[in-house]
Amino acid sequence: MGAALSSCCGARRKNSYEPLLLETEREAVADLLQYLENRSTTNFFTGSPLAALTTLSFSDNVDLQRSAALAFAEITEKEVREVGRDTLDPVLYLLTSHDSEVQRAASAALGNLAVNAENKLLIVSLGGLEPLIRQMLSPNVEVQCNAVGCVTNLATHDENKTQIAKSGALVPLTRLAKSKDMRVQRNATGALLNMTHSDENRQQLVNAGAIPVLVSLLNSPDTDVQYYCTTALSNIAVDAANRKKLAQGEQKLVQSLVALMDSQSLKVQCQAALALRNLASDEKYQLEIVKADGLKPLLRLLHSSYLPLILSAAACVRNVSIHPANESPIIDSGFLQPLIELLSFDENEEVQCHAISTLRNLAASSERNKGAIVEAGAVERIKELVLQVPLAVQSEMTACVAVLALSDDLKPQLLEMGICEVLIPLTNSPSVEVQGNSAAALGNLSSKAAEDYAPFNAVWNKPDGGLHAYLVRFLGSADITFQHIAVWTIVQLLEAEDDQLTANIRNSSILIASIRQLASSPPPSRAGQRGQEGTDDDFDDDGMDADGEGEIASLARRILDLTEDGTGGNDQSRFSNKTGGTTDDQVVGSQGSDHAALRASVRQALGGQH
Repeated sequence: MGAALSSCCGARRKNSYEPLLLETEREAVADLLQYLENRSTTNFFTGSPLAALTTLSFSDNVDLQRSAALAFAEITEKEVREVGRDTLDPVLYLLTSHDSEVQRAASAALGNLAVNAENKLLIVSLGGLEPLIRQMLSPNVEVQCNAVGCVTNLATHDENKTQIAKSGALVPLTRLAKSKDMRVQRNATGALLNMTHSDENRQQLVNAGAIPVLVSLLNSPDTDVQYYCTTALSNIAVDAANRKKLAQGEQKLVQSLVALMDSQSLKVQCQAALALRNLASDEKYQLEIVKADGLKPLLRLLHSSYLPLILSAAACVRNVSIHPANESPIIDSGFLQPLIELLSFDENEEVQCHAISTLRNLAASSERNKGAIVEAGAVERIKELVLQVPLAVQSEMTACVAVLALSDDLKPQLLEMGICEVLIPLTNSPSVEVQGNSAAALGNLSSKAAEDYAPFNAVWNKPDGGLHAYLVRFLGSADITFQHIAVWTIVQLLEAEDDQLTANIRNSSILIASIRQLASSPPPSRAGQRGQEGTDDDFDDDGMDADGEGEIASLARRILDLTEDGTGGNDQSRFSNKTGGTTDDQVVGSQGSDHAALRASVRQALGGQH
């Protein structure tokens, strides 16, 4: 490029420049040629080298403008640094030229400078978007390519995105994404992707007609275009309203994304799975992914050694597993063993959470599925890991056990495995979610567990104070959810009519004293824990009144009847799971003592009592 510039300037100077050029322009040409000869040691962004380039840029002579634009393009290709207005002004002026060669070289130079974060902001603030939009509308493919490439770079800065959206650039970008020139197509789809990182800009892209274009380009032969479009659609699918639009108009979207999970490019496979994960936040797509034979590639990705692929596939399967109709197909497709293996994937907590949450979802609606999960070894693996895994994984694991413990057929097996030995210590976890889920699992196990209640007697005083210490703690809790689980569990244990258990409970003066207090008075005040009036902070849809005192007091009196008279009946049902599956984007409550957070956690695991 430097040689061409030198030839152009030198030849014209001898013949036609002399009578046409101003003195300052002749001097600038001479200076620039000299500086280009010593380019390795010359700083073109300051002093006389920049002055020479500026003079040529603002010349009325198109040939001199070409020389300046080409020089700027070559210099910035080899060195990018933060520059000031004195550097950008001549480049931006060159963008306004009517000469396509000047436009091409100037936009290339500006695109190079736009790699620097500070330059990105300055270019937009100096009005660089308007001439770039004009160049995107140029019939010259080279000009289009460089202009779009520059906008792509500018759009990587968050502060520029809104300005780009407001500038009117989205419509020409969307049009150029369909260009027959692959370079233009890559740059345009890259720019569209960069614009999908905020809610507002995603909506503007949708309004500009980008969705059909992005979907159609999923079938592009170019890997980069596939990646940009898949990632952009994944971001767009974060919004429920956009998923609805996709569902209404893009019939081949799921099919195309499923096919891309078999791409030769790992990054395309990963983004295809993530896009399907976001779509699977909706019931329609949960079913459609299975119908489109999406389980096979997802299972293959779960076996990958590449973490991003494992993570994206695990997240997608978790959302797909929410729909009850998908539970058996997922199990029958061979997912249980890989999911159980991922419970030990301590390199990434998120993978562990996705795996255990999927197992829990698969167990939600079917006794057959619960049995298959236990038979596959999930409970043994949970028991082995649960005391060491992070709190978030513990919460999901204990919730899964609580769901499995709903099965009357499985309870003896779970008790024989010694699951109580890990659940009891977790009732004293620093996480209220883990506490509540573990207690609820114990409660479910206690209900009609078996003829032999020896496993409960074995853990009455150990580990960590055993079942006894847990019940004392929960009965004395300031939170009625904990109180309710404890009194309900004691009723189930007493109704088993196991002599040893009954004696253990009767002989605990601290338990009986707590029960008497609950039977004769409302539960402790939740001062400081109640939300504002009208908020959903009352455990009132589980058969209790606003403060829960009626249900708890009734259960407490039932306990007194059973311990003093040894008679009575019970019509309380078990804690059950009726709320459907868990997704990977559900909000989990805080880990403090807030009642609403605790209630949400217990409901998520158990669905309340019915």
